[in-house]
Amino acid sequence: MSHDPSSRAEEEGWSQGWWAPARRCPSPNFGARPAEARIDLAVVHSISLPPGEFGGDAIERLFTNRLDWDAHPYFQQIRGLEVSAHFLLRRDGALLQFVSCDARAWHAGRSHWRGRDNCNDFSIGIELEGLEGERFAPVQYRRLARLLRALARRYPLAEVTGHEDVAPGRKHDPGAGFSWPLLARLCGWRAEGRVLRCGT
Repeated sequence: MSHDPSSRAEEEGWSQGWWAPARRCPSPNFGARPAEARIDLAVVHSISLPPGEFGGDAIERLFTNRLDWDAHPYFQQIRGLEVSAHFLLRRDGALLQFVSCDARAWHAGRSHWRGRDNCNDFSIGIELEGLEGERFAPVQYRRLARLLRALARRYPLAEVTGHEDVAPGRKHDPGAGFSWPLLARLCGWRAEGRVLRCGT
């Protein structure tokens, strides 16, 4: 068997930062990571558009700059917003990928973690379709655990935490309804509050 990293990535479903089990929906909202960036953090978010409504295509349209701002009154509050995440995990477990994990998605905004600013530079952003503070679907936890384990095999992922912890006071997702202990059990990793230690 080849020990070439690129060959191993292909065997595990990776190609240039794209994961084969996810439906590819390329977003224009990304950039290059700094040359010295070490991708060692995953940030879990929650999103629904409009808030509390699930199952539509508004999130996908937002991340690909195709959202009709006049389609719902709430969209006027985010008109012109250009954002993305690497992954979106729907309520039914469907997984979409918008940005290569090798690139910098625009998900965390103004953020800070372990003495470093600008978490977008060194993190992977994963959005869960859900309402901040509410519960998430069991299938989302199972698919998230599978994704995180795959990311940890491909990248030097060390920790997983929430948007609320990299942008405290400014963001509050995924919120109290998200079960970090459950995710830790499914991953086989250790939870320390709202932080998972990958591989431990």
